[in-house]
Amino acid sequence: ATLQSNLDSTLTNENGYFELKIPSINQEINVRFFGFKPLSIKANEFYEAYRCNTIYLVPDEHELTEIILSHYLVKGIDKLNDGSFEIDFSKFTMLPGLIESDVLFSMQSFPGIQSINETVSNINIRGGTHDQNLILWDDIKMYQSGHFFGLISIFNPLMTQKVSLQKNGTQASHTDGVSGSIHMKTNDEINQSFKGNFGANFISTDGFADIPLSNKSSIQVAARKSINDFIKTPTYEEYFDRISQDSEVELNTNNAINSNKEFDFYDTSLRWLYHFSKKDKIQVNFINVSNELVFNENANIDEVEKSKESSISQNSIAGGIHYYRAWSEKVKTILHIYETDYKLKAINANLFDEQRFLQENSVSETGLKAQLDFKLKPQIKLESGYNFTETKVSNLDDIDSPLYRSLIAEVVRSHSVYSQLHYKSSLKNNYISAGLRLNYLDKFDSYILEPRISFNQRFLTYFNFEILGEFKHQISSHIINSQNDFLGIEKRRWQLSNDDDIPIMKSKQISTSISFSKNSWLINGEAYYKNIKGITTQSQGFQNQYEFVKTDGSYSVLGGDILVRKSVKNTSFWLSYSIMNNEYTFDSLSEERFPSNLDIKQAVTLGSSYTNKGFSVSTGFNWHTGKPYTTPIENNEIFENSINYHDTNNQRLDDYMRVDLSASYTVSLTSKTNIEVGFSIWNLLNQKNIINKYYKIEEEEIVSEFTEYSLGLTPNANIRVVF
Repeated sequence: ATLQSNLDSTLTNENGYFELKIPSINQEINVRFFGFKPLSIKANEFYEAYRCNTIYLVPDEHELTEIILSHYLVKGIDKLNDGSFEIDFSKFTMLPGLIESDVLFSMQSFPGIQSINETVSNINIRGGTHDQNLILWDDIKMYQSGHFFGLISIFNPLMTQKVSLQKNGTQASHTDGVSGSIHMKTNDEINQSFKGNFGANFISTDGFADIPLSNKSSIQVAARKSINDFIKTPTYEEYFDRISQDSEVELNTNNAINSNKEFDFYDTSLRWLYHFSKKDKIQVNFINVSNELVFNENANIDEVEKSKESSISQNSIAGGIHYYRAWSEKVKTILHIYETDYKLKAINANLFDEQRFLQENSVSETGLKAQLDFKLKPQIKLESGYNFTETKVSNLDDIDSPLYRSLIAEVVRSHSVYSQLHYKSSLKNNYISAGLRLNYLDKFDSYILEPRISFNQRFLTYFNFEILGEFKHQISSHIINSQNDFLGIEKRRWQLSNDDDIPIMKSKQISTSISFSKNSWLINGEAYYKNIKGITTQSQGFQNQYEFVKTDGSYSVLGGDILVRKSVKNTSFWLSYSIMNNEYTFDSLSEERFPSNLDIKQAVTLGSSYTNKGFSVSTGFNWHTGKPYTTPIENNEIFENSINYHDTNNQRLDDYMRVDLSASYTVSLTSKTNIEVGFSIWNLLNQKNIINKYYKIEEEEIVSEFTEYSLGLTPNANIRVVF
């Protein structure tokens, strides 16, 4: 155990013996041991009451959601009885293609979750768009998810300990995310000894420290910075070429030449914990993220060399405060306040027109949540609370010549009350959670009622049956302008619903699954139906006849996922298969129903992971059918100065295929210091995968085809010192 006075601290030996300096006989000595509640004893009691008697500590019990499927893919990934998936990075081994535990790339290993363009800024959960995902970092909503404009997660894996993924059956305490929820959590335990590490790979360098401030407080800090200021690695070059495809950075117009292309990113994060009593705990979180791309546009105009700088930046800054109070063993309260701000800014210099075009998209959100947890009986718990959110979104377009300025700002405030009842049978073979959330949107004077349900039943020892369902709504969505926005690098702006041409999105989901787990075998099958109303054509990324059409509609997805996993000693093998039918419905368009832009009919993932004595290796194979796209009518490509298209999404891209490899090895230098080395290869076979295809009218009335490709063979390597 750890013992501490005002002057000194020490550890007991295996017999409980210790020596400790004290300022006086009345000094209080704090006794701590991991997993038990701290105890304070006056020094004089060791002479009088305790002498050499045994001192007992009381276990510090935390009620955890029960794991029903452990090691879902690899060690550290579990499925819980409320239908969510949890990744514990302290136990996590390795997934194919990842040099480190990238939080949002790890999500894409689950059946039914993909990124149609290989980025973390476009994660598609069961056929939904990325803006329909609720992304939380310690309950702070984040509106930015990627560095390198989507190729790397902004959430430092050194700081993030656990990630919860919810495809359906979300708790009533959360709203938004009509397609799915991703909740990242930092460690909420005070560390009694200093821990840290630092490392570098072919993209960035980073560091992390967990610093105990006292026996009641600790602070965690982490930072990461790109290294291309010092060296441009093959990995960096591959990433840069990928993000600059079909943009003004890659190919400018009017014979302008781009030079001095520089890209930079960094992130910093902080978590501070303070347990100021046995019943009270406060937690503070902060995160700051930045991406910036700068380049010069050069041209010879009237025999004069001219040059101007263009740039695009993407920044997020957010902070939150949690206050926990345990009034008794049965009653607990939580108060959470957060502020999150996101800004996307681009300055586009046009040398030939002597014009500067400024674009900005910003989001500012303030949230407050107060929750009461009450344990009615050992098997029954009730959670009730109030949630207030104010969201402001603004969009600016500013041209200096001719003078033009457009600033559109919207604010929506919502008030919500919710309640969730949890029941778990004494034998732990039955779990049911039912919730109800009532939302009031003051701008629209509108009430929205949202029921939630999660049910799990274990039967015949090795089988689990599950039903999940939810109603949700969402007031923020993307506008996607593939041609003009933000130099063509970042093509998504956030916008708020106005309950008119931008409706409030509303979703209904239902899913059912059955699982079998025995002798290291896991077989899981799930069927689901999802319907989302209130989507706009602007949010779906059309690059055909509907690219500039503004209307609203819905989409529905009917699909299923199957997973088979087998563990043999230190090795895991898994095979997943997904099938879906994803269709749009737009009543005001000439074609009311047609395939979604995200309609990936079938997907297969095959993977393996081996871990033994500090060595880990993982390989994976990914395949899916191509996404739909629309082609012009042959020999009649242009009609009335526009491209004459076939029926919407009449063709599909070629099938996508990728093989990945990762490996790492840990060497112990001392009892407290390790060195970790590793490497990964993304797209080992250098498959040339097409991820997008579209058409434009160019000079001389010619329709040209444009093709975007995924990352080619991309190696990476890292080294890390852990102490």
